Amino acid sequence: MNIFQILLIQPLTNGLILFYKLLGGNMGLSIVFFSIFLRIVTNPLTKPYMQSMKKLKDFEPQLSKLKEKHKNDKKKLLAAQTEFYKQNGINPGGGCLPYLLQIAILIALFNVFNKVLAGGDIASKLNELLYTPLKLEEGHVVATSFLYLDITKPDVFKIPGIAFNLPGPILILAAIFQFISAKITQPHVKKKKTGKQEDDMQTTMQQSMIYTFPLFTLLFGMNFPSGLAIYWLLFSVIQAIQQYKTSGWGGLTPFISKLGLLKSPSSKDKK
Repeated sequence: MNIFQILLIQPLTNGLILFYKLLGGNMGLSIVFFSIFLRIVTNPLTKPYMQSMKKLKDFEPQLSKLKEKHKNDKKKLLAAQTEFYKQNGINPGGGCLPYLLQIAILIALFNVFNKVLAGGDIASKLNELLYTPLKLEEGHVVATSFLYLDITKPDVFKIPGIAFNLPGPILILAAIFQFISAKITQPHVKKKKTGKQEDDMQTTMQQSMIYTFPLFTLLFGMNFPSGLAIYWLLFSVIQAIQQYKTSGWGGLTPFISKLGLLKSPSSKDKK
């Protein structure tokens, strides 16, 4: 076994099978509850990042003034921003580690679903990774059906007469909640034209990422096992809820206001 398999693939496989056994051999439910468990376990790593994002949102007017003051001197701007972050306890890069971990978990789960749970003789392949107390009985048949899905196959619909597949409901919901999560993270500020091409390009790139990442989820997810789509959907839902609790609706504020669902944003922020 390589180090990635020992540190991630094997523990995740054992965790999944532990829930599988506790939930009466329902692999779909085990994915759901194990995904929630993983999110709870990694929450302490994510919380500091969300708090930093909340502070960035609150201090956006002051940061905008710094940008305007030092708009012609990048070094002074960088120094001023660094000092401002230090004085206010903001760590913009604090979220790198937890999100790198989430990517590692995603890759490990992809290996579990794509290489271990797919194909025949699943029990034997699982037993190669399972710790002794969790090993499955010889000849055990692992049921991979859940709702309308086979968790080892992509969540796609095939429509007669159409040459390509369409993403299924789980995959679409995962992309939607990923978009919601990204928009909530974005501060709600009025757009101002800086007149500088670099600033405009940076803003454009940030805006495009909000839309392109969910699109990538749809496109690439159509080739991934649906068990992974279930995990990503739950991760995105919990992420969006936590971000809302931390900093409100963020970049979704104008849309929520138009729907009449936002009565008193100012009082929300004061809590």
